[in-house]
Amino acid sequence: MKFVSDPPISAKIRKMKQRVKWQDPLIVERDIDQTRLVFDESVADSPEFSFLVVGDSGSGSHQGHSPQRQIAQQMLAHRDDCRFVLHTGDVIYLVGSSEYYQNNFISPYQEFLVGGEKPHKIAYDQMVFNQPFLPVLGNHDYYDLPVVYGVLVQLALPLRRLLRSKINLDVGWHGSFQGKAYAQAFLDYLKDIDDQEELVRHLDRYYTVSTDTGRCLRYTPGDFTRLPNRYYTFRNGGIDFFGLDSNTFNAPSPLPNTKEGDALRRQLAQRLEELEQQKEQIMQRAGELNPEIPEDSDQLDDHRAKLEQIEEIQLDIEKKLNADKSPVTDFEQLSWLKHKLIQSWNTKEVRGRVIFFHHPPYVTEATKWEQAQTMEIRYHLRQVLDEVAQEVGEETQGRPLVDLVLNGHAHCLEYLKTGDTGHADSHINWIVCGGSGHSLRRQRVEGGDLMECFGNEQEGEEMRQVARSHLYVGRYGHGSKKRRPYSFVRIDVLEGCPPKFVVRPFISERIKHQWSDTALEPFEF
Repeated sequence: MKFVSDPPISAKIRKMKQRVKWQDPLIVERDIDQTRLVFDESVADSPEFSFLVVGDSGSGSHQGHSPQRQIAQQMLAHRDDCRFVLHTGDVIYLVGSSEYYQNNFISPYQEFLVGGEKPHKIAYDQMVFNQPFLPVLGNHDYYDLPVVYGVLVQLALPLRRLLRSKINLDVGWHGSFQGKAYAQAFLDYLKDIDDQEELVRHLDRYYTVSTDTGRCLRYTPGDFTRLPNRYYTFRNGGIDFFGLDSNTFNAPSPLPNTKEGDALRRQLAQRLEELEQQKEQIMQRAGELNPEIPEDSDQLDDHRAKLEQIEEIQLDIEKKLNADKSPVTDFEQLSWLKHKLIQSWNTKEVRGRVIFFHHPPYVTEATKWEQAQTMEIRYHLRQVLDEVAQEVGEETQGRPLVDLVLNGHAHCLEYLKTGDTGHADSHINWIVCGGSGHSLRRQRVEGGDLMECFGNEQEGEEMRQVARSHLYVGRYGHGSKKRRPYSFVRIDVLEGCPPKFVVRPFISERIKHQWSDTALEPFEF
């Protein structure tokens, strides 16, 4: 059976707009840009600065130990030297439920929160950060529980006991309610303000910064640390950062109504059946293990990772099989990104650009590269960047349109660089930071070179290398030699135009039931 359900893209967009009162008349008449934030003067703004990146962290205890907490503690040594933290999504597993914010976010990151010395007293929808903590939505932050599973949970059937006592998928009584928990935790949740006078007071108190795009939200550590929207932008040290919600432009294209399309449908349907059988076998094996025995506990962690990986593959296949003839795509957000990038290139004081969102367009984790969602994300990002390139023309002086793209979703740490893709995403640096607490994944057996098919059957097809992986940190080894290196990165931005980025990867690895913290060799671009 399915453990999770993913809301339709149309519902995600509609619900999130309602939660921030998108383009409410009171907001429009005050000329407020609901996609921009500015840090309070207490946050320094010099050209050399550092920031931290984590992702896919939102799990609880892994059979008695917490990789996420281990990573958070290692981050503390860099907190005072870094201006902000970016989170690449999947803040809460498995279904983004408000039930799990206490254990899976507040407690692990307690030192980053005001009042964190008593984390149990912090409500998930009342969090205030003592330094900027800037997430984007992951797919699990939107997930809900299937109705049938909810009924089973209510009846407390043996399946629930098995899931929680053995595999522990962090599944509670309800899901995210279409991303509501994330919105209440991180966004300026204006929906709760019914009185117009109260809304006016709120807007006049927190949206006080005048910019070239209108008034915008002032992000004040220790006081008001909400985001204005599910996608947003901010500037620091002359670098423009763009946080996106990739969950709303990842709908797969429909399969063709041809013999080849019908054959592919049958193959995919058969694959779904095989994956369901694999899940049943894993559940059966898990029921025979004792979580009190260290070796069994490690196997249970592996079973959990495998179950979630299978579930993810199944969801991708189902989206492909059920793709509408005209799939919903968040063109409003994509158009926003296009225009913001063009504005950025036309702003003299901006010397660099960083985009961060959940689903990686380029990745060598074992299951991601061929997924339909990956292909759609890559297609839409290329389309936006191609249009930007046409607009800005020679202004780039041969530079890539974007200096760095940060992603999560793949449970690993990876550094890739694109070559000549035939599009404006060529020669860009990509970092996947998705190994900060949840079950880790292996690299694909094909290795670190990513190939893509260009052309068509009539004109001839050609396989061309479009990207290469230069670093991959994920699960490796087998049996007693299996290794689980969890990770985060610190990025130092140096002065100059174009800026240089120095990337410092940090690892927390559990070896023979003991933790070992290490720093990998830094690299720069």
